[in-house]
Amino acid sequence: MTGTDRESATAPAAAPTGGEPRVWSVDEHLADIVRHVQPLEPLELQLLDAQGCVLVEDVTVPVALPPFDNSSMDGYAVRTADVADAAEDSPVRLTVIGDIAAGSGKLPRVRPGEAARIMTGAPLPPGAEAVVPVEWTDGGTGGGPATGMTAHSSDPRGAGGEVLVHRPAGARAHVRARGSDIAAGSLALAAGTVLGPPQIGLLAAIGRATVKVRPRPRVVVLSTGSELVPPGTELAPGQIHDSNSFALTAAARDAGAIAYRVSAVSDDAETLRATIEDQLIRADLLVTSGGVSVGAYDVVKEALSRPLDAPHDGSGVEEPPGAEEPRAGEPAAGGPESAAGDSGTAAGAAGEESTDGAPAAGDARGAAGGRSAAPSGGVDFRRLAMQPGKPQGFGRIGPDHTPVLTLPGNPVSAYVSFELFVRPAIHALMGVPDTRRETLRAVCPEGVASSPAGKRQFLRGRYADGTVSPVGGAGSHLVKALADADALIVVPEDTTSVAPGAEVDVILLR
Repeated sequence: MTGTDRESATAPAAAPTGGEPRVWSVDEHLADIVRHVQPLEPLELQLLDAQGCVLVEDVTVPVALPPFDNSSMDGYAVRTADVADAAEDSPVRLTVIGDIAAGSGKLPRVRPGEAARIMTGAPLPPGAEAVVPVEWTDGGTGGGPATGMTAHSSDPRGAGGEVLVHRPAGARAHVRARGSDIAAGSLALAAGTVLGPPQIGLLAAIGRATVKVRPRPRVVVLSTGSELVPPGTELAPGQIHDSNSFALTAAARDAGAIAYRVSAVSDDAETLRATIEDQLIRADLLVTSGGVSVGAYDVVKEALSRPLDAPHDGSGVEEPPGAEEPRAGEPAAGGPESAAGDSGTAAGAAGEESTDGAPAAGDARGAAGGRSAAPSGGVDFRRLAMQPGKPQGFGRIGPDHTPVLTLPGNPVSAYVSFELFVRPAIHALMGVPDTRRETLRAVCPEGVASSPAGKRQFLRGRYADGTVSPVGGAGSHLVKALADADALIVVPEDTTSVAPGAEVDVILLR
């Protein structure tokens, strides 16, 4: 359930004393997540199925690339001595002994006074030392410089006769040498490389049909809120259009995951538990938004405060992940920020693949593809010293100990939380070493008038040429300001204002 945005009214977090719940720092929460989320088990995948995945082993080149000397131009393969005296006013006449097309196997030998018509990518024939571009010749027409070749199918005679060469060519001119791209035995791609289109192309070029990778994580995104209706639906009193499910699913895809957006779940704990149980079969990571604050209808906390296989009375509850660390006080029960605004997903939504509960097509992982290293222990709901995004949750649920991150429901809170915590978790599952967005220093001409003491504040901003300017206010419901931003301005916990013209840390969102 979502409520009202009360982050701005919260007092600075005090150190835990006695039975007070602990307030986690941003860095502590992130470290706990990354510590418990382990890379997925490697799979041998076909090349196109491996796009976006991370290599787990070095790939070396079995055969030089290119594997033979070949022409870089359409023209004529010649001996350099034969064309050394060629000039516009006194062209050299050579006998054409045939065509060499790309893919030709049997090659004619070029002897003194001869030339072979050759196409781009075709192997250099024996005896030839260079290639003269067709534009330096008459193309076999007996006239002036040619602009191209006539198609062989329409004029087979071009493969014979004579050609006039108007310019000389030095040794190896317009010839791509064997191994000039990469030599046999060289390292093609190192372990840890994310496979994009150029890398897939290289693997194909060196003859690899499959490759061993860590697969893209399957991320299931769901939110709660009886008030949510899909975009395109007319609003009834008290209803809002869903946006979180679209933003978070898009963000998960942008981070490299296979993302599934499921239907919105009403504010009923048992319905939510049943929905989560149905989705775990295809989840390497579960992300929820909304329902993690202190309201009477914060259903995520109610549903996940005990393991999914525990009876309703809560018996058999194991310690959540954060409880493994010694700390003062009890695990946080959420923070005063509510989950107001927009959260959840659209009914009947479709993810990157179908939403019928089956694993992704071509995915060999089945129900489990690699999980957390620590035992399953439910979800630890916490208060973080940050704004927006104070209430958070992290744990492992289900028989495969699937990691789950529960985010607040305000749109800005949810998206900022995704960038800080979910994106690194996705990258940890992928085995990507660097899990954070690029952070740099920039001048803030306007400054920041106020920031809550004891909290790390993340303000939306626009970055350009070493400067960053705030966009919109601090409210965590301001979707338009979020859409206009391409960066997050970071104000540290011990800073309550930033003077105009001072430097600040900036997280780039592009």
